Order: sequence, then C-alpha cells, then structure tokens
Amino acid sequence: MGPILELRDLVKEYRGLHAVDGISLSVPRGSFFSLVGPSGCGKTTTLRMVAGFEQPTSGDVLLNGEIVNERRPYERNVSTVFQSYALFPHLTARQNVEFGLRRHGASDIDRKVREILALVDLTGKESRRPAQLSGGERQRVALARSLVLEPDVLLLDEPLAALDPKLRKQMRVELKAMQRRTGITFLLVTHDQVEALSMSDQLAVVNKGKIEQVGSPEDVYLRPSTRFVAGFLGAVNWIGGVGIRPEATRITRAQETCSGPHAAGVVASSVFLGDCVEVFTRLDSGEEVVAQVPRGAAAFRVGDAVRINWDAAEEMRFP
Repeated sequence: MGPILELRDLVKEYRGLHAVDGISLSVPRGSFFSLVGPSGCGKTTTLRMVAGFEQPTSGDVLLNGEIVNERRPYERNVSTVFQSYALFPHLTARQNVEFGLRRHGASDIDRKVREILALVDLTGKESRRPAQLSGGERQRVALARSLVLEPDVLLLDEPLAALDPKLRKQMRVELKAMQRRTGITFLLVTHDQVEALSMSDQLAVVNKGKIEQVGSPEDVYLRPSTRFVAGFLGAVNWIGGVGIRPEATRITRAQETCSGPHAAGVVASSVFLGDCVEVFTRLDSGEEVVAQVPRGAAAFRVGDAVRINWDAAEEMRFP
C-alpha cells in the first residue's frame, strides 16, 4: 500500500510571502511522523492545509492517493488536536468525546466511548467537566475525542506546549504508546526537538517554508545534511568550521597526551546538571565549546589549561 498522506509541491502565499514554499512529503501508513522547526517556519500552515482549514496557493494534498484540495475539513477523514484542546467547557469528558460520533450518526457509541476512555486512562472521570480536570487529563479528553472517530490521520498541533516539563515527558511516552496501540497515523507539529526525536518514526525538519531533511530521528541527528539541521536538533560545538556534539566532545588536562583531532584552551566555567557536568572552554582560536563530563569525574576549574579532543568519525562537515 502507498503512503496514507502525500504533499506535492505545496505552496502557501500570504501577501506575496511564501509561508510554505514547495513542500513535498510522503507519510507512511501507520507511522508517527513529525514536522519540526522553529516558530514561523511554515509547519503549522502545512498542517492546516492537510486539515482543510487553509487552501494551498498551489500544489496538492493527497489522502489515500486522492487529491483532497477541494474538500472541506469535515469531508476529509482527518482529525485535529489543537494546542488549546478546544473542549466544550459545559460538557463532561464523556459528552466531549461522544460529540463527534453523534454528529456523524455513528452506531454503538457507548462501547466506542467506553473503550477510548479506557485507552487514554480516563475511566472513572467521565462525568467531570474540563474545569475539573488537570491539564494532562484535558489533553487526554482531546485525544480521545479525535481517536474515537478513527481518522486516517490524527493531526497534532503542538499538543504538549501547555503542559509542565514533568507532564510533557510523561505524555511523550503516552502519545507514542497510543499511536502504537491504535495503529492510526499521527502527524505531529512541534518546535520541540526532544518531542520530535523521542516520539517519531520519521521526522521532517522545516526551515523558512522548505524541508531541509527527512529521515529517522537517529539519521537526522547523527547525520544532518545541513548546518541548520545540525544546530536545530541539538547543541553543536563549531571548531574550525567542523561540528561536534557536546556529548562527543572530550576534555583532558593540557599536559595529557591525546590522539586524533584536538584543540587547546582554557576552562571558562562549568555547570552541574545532575546527570553530568558541562564544562565551557574558550579555545586559543577564540571559539567557545562545551564538553559533557561524567558527574563523578575529576573537577575542572576556571582557568585550567585543557585540551578539547574528539573522534574524527563524530565530525559534521558542511559545504
């Protein structure tokens, strides 16, 4: 079977400016796919064109191989979970979830709602209104309301943005598990690199309305095709135009010998992060780099003369 969703040379102009500038993409059926990029890069506009809330200036959106440009949102078998959740405040969790089913004249509503509420771990809270639920529970209601409709593609627009850091981490795990259990294709839009890397089967990095790279999280992180992708998906030390991730950057005393590429410098500061210590070094070239040192390693102090070294295989080079 072909991809469940295709975008072909998709363009969206606003007052002569290209918010989306020729995006082409294939989303595999049953996958967790992410569009990741900075604010204003065009990823949310792309999602809105898939949902039918925006019309392309040119190009096509295909669902199951059929062009759906002219179909209204309710005529496309997709469902959207918004950042604000968009729940009806006067309805209970159950009533919010069953709203779409009743509107579509679905059968066996009680069973479907009961099963989806169990899937999102809301059994026992069916009669609570949104104001009586936590942020994570409100998000689960929004997810249940969309998933119960069994869409071809579930569109997720920055769904974790309103949650606190601990809950965001928990919900990343839960979202991935939900996608696996349901088998529904998820298309996530996020500016959060950790979300995209931790949940996605594949991701596309978007910059200024264009896709810079598509691949698995591991491929895109370890083998970025552009300097932008390298820097957006994680911290990078730039040493003489070569990129090295902080976790691949080693630091030793100046008097210690080291093989392979290296550079001399002086420790400028350090930060304890719990699982590691980040040591900031100013190189003799004037460049500043950071190395991640194990928590129990010997301490480096401000002013210590050091060598920064790394494996050549870890280098990221770009034209």
